[in-house]
Amino acid sequence: MTSIYRYILFHKPYGVLSQFTQETPKHRTLKEYIEVPDVYPVGRLDWDSEGLLLLTNNGQLQHRLANPRFGHKRTYWAQVERIPDVDAINKLQTGVKIQDYCTRPAQVRLLSEEPPVCDRNPPIRFRKNIPTAWLEMTLTEGKNRQVRRMTAAVGFPTLRLIRVSIAHLKLEGLQPGEWRTLTDSELKMLLV
Repeated sequence: MTSIYRYILFHKPYGVLSQFTQETPKHRTLKEYIEVPDVYPVGRLDWDSEGLLLLTNNGQLQHRLANPRFGHKRTYWAQVERIPDVDAINKLQTGVKIQDYCTRPAQVRLLSEEPPVCDRNPPIRFRKNIPTAWLEMTLTEGKNRQVRRMTAAVGFPTLRLIRVSIAHLKLEGLQPGEWRTLTDSELKMLLV
């Protein structure tokens, strides 16, 4: 009997756990959105992060994408407190010490305007005297709360975090809570 693999892209909303099991009644989980049996997230997004989540029942692919040895790129938009200076961006690009670990070099750029994102519910805290900025950060590793820890380490705490791509897969076209199956061309590129 041959098994049929499933590959799903999901736009995880803020406040949703990257799991199907509900640990407490107040936690929202993937089960509220995805009624496909036996698929599991590749990696995770914290409950307070939003954006692209890939789910599959292909264990080999899950392992390959989650393993930092393979260096799959993940791109995030991080809304940070204040406007990062050149020094902070250089530190993020070359590697930041968080706890007892130094992050791998990352691609980081300050976005000149707010990216096309939908409103978040609840909205981020707004402070009239403190401006915010958006960074685009592409990492090849996924340590626990890494983007948040990196921006905090250089003095610009993350207020909102959205993953916009995993490898060549993009969030575009999915509203929070929506999911779709990968296209044949997306899947072919993923399995290479």
